[in-house]
Amino acid sequence: MENTLFEKAPVPKAYMTLALPVVLSMMVSLVYNMVDTWFIALTGVTELVAGTSLVAPIFTMLIAFGDIFGLGGSSLISRLFGERRYEEAKQISAFCYWIAIAFGLVVSAVLLLFRQPILHALGADSTTIVYANGYYSWIALGAVTVILSFVPSNILRTEGLAKQAMAGSIIGSAANMILDPIFIFGLNQGAAGAAIATVLGNLLADCYYTYAMVKHGKNLSVSIRDVRLSGKLPSAAQIRQILAIGIPASVTNLMQSFMLLMTNKALLPYGTDKVAALGIAMKVNMITVLIPVGFAFGGQPLVGYNYGAGNRKRLSDILRFAYGFLAAATLIMAAVICIFAPSLIRFFMNDPEIIRNGAMMLRFQQAGLVFMAVTLVSTCVCQSVGNAGGALALSLGRQGVIYIIVLTILSAVFGFTGILASQAVSDLLTAVLAVVIIVKGGYLKK
Repeated sequence: MENTLFEKAPVPKAYMTLALPVVLSMMVSLVYNMVDTWFIALTGVTELVAGTSLVAPIFTMLIAFGDIFGLGGSSLISRLFGERRYEEAKQISAFCYWIAIAFGLVVSAVLLLFRQPILHALGADSTTIVYANGYYSWIALGAVTVILSFVPSNILRTEGLAKQAMAGSIIGSAANMILDPIFIFGLNQGAAGAAIATVLGNLLADCYYTYAMVKHGKNLSVSIRDVRLSGKLPSAAQIRQILAIGIPASVTNLMQSFMLLMTNKALLPYGTDKVAALGIAMKVNMITVLIPVGFAFGGQPLVGYNYGAGNRKRLSDILRFAYGFLAAATLIMAAVICIFAPSLIRFFMNDPEIIRNGAMMLRFQQAGLVFMAVTLVSTCVCQSVGNAGGALALSLGRQGVIYIIVLTILSAVFGFTGILASQAVSDLLTAVLAVVIIVKGGYLKK
């Protein structure tokens, strides 16, 4: 256990040591998502691009389920490490690993059983149903591989093993990029081929993560025998702590699925090309989303450890650094993306209408980026210290309750433009809520 890193290293150095590997893994995931979208767009079939875009909320939902046990478990484990309760931390890591596998199998069964009604609820129609169904079916079959990958990748970082967590992400994404053209074009599987490549990439990442937990995790475990400590399962209180943080973390991604679903449905009356343009714009927008996500949540073990250890001065220093750094970084990234928006959209699909609409959508998304950064850091703090109420409020806000209220009002008043502006306005309002929660919690006090 690298106590020096968590307790004594200068805050910028400690924060970056933990966060940079997460950011790099996010960048690899970003490249994969870009390449995945590029290969799909190379088919030149707008309905295929739209069909896979409509199923995107399902993939986001699987990430959300993984976060229940990944972020919920890592939050508790970080605090246990800070309190020097290592045996309990090992038990929790094993419990989260195996419960994620069991939960993933149940999710696969449900998704396959209710495939048709779910596809129609996502907005698939006669022009997109074939493509959406092909992508959906394989993602549903491999749900467990996606859900599981977010458990050890988060838990490894609680012991300072950020490089190992990054390596797993690189392995999975690299395999995905290699397999994409093979399945999409070589084996003529189209949208289904992209999903098959995704599932196989996640499976390889899971295998590496498991190896890393066994090989490098001194106080971590994937052994089913370690789920019991002195013959007992994790206490009801510990399970509640995992769920109290994991569920709000999951809600964050579920709300993203909800936001995509609601936005897609709002855009459908304006044409399938608008949905396709949004799908591409959202992929490009990941450039400026995944990087701050990596920096915000990469420092989570550091926040949780020092909170558990009762070191409030160091905790305050960590948070002040995180807020300042991310605010500056997101302002610069937003400016760059806005300047090159048309070129970025054109990279994926050289259609004048999609370029025009996609660039406009992308610029609207950048307008609220700095406010999103404030919300991200604040959400990370709430999850790390066990503030379930604050975490849930922020998770339900930005892309949930606040977003749907803003979307309803702005779309009714401003139509198409109002739909595009909804996320930026939601980001601003949620950032205000985040500041209130952090100030009220006194986390910045030394």
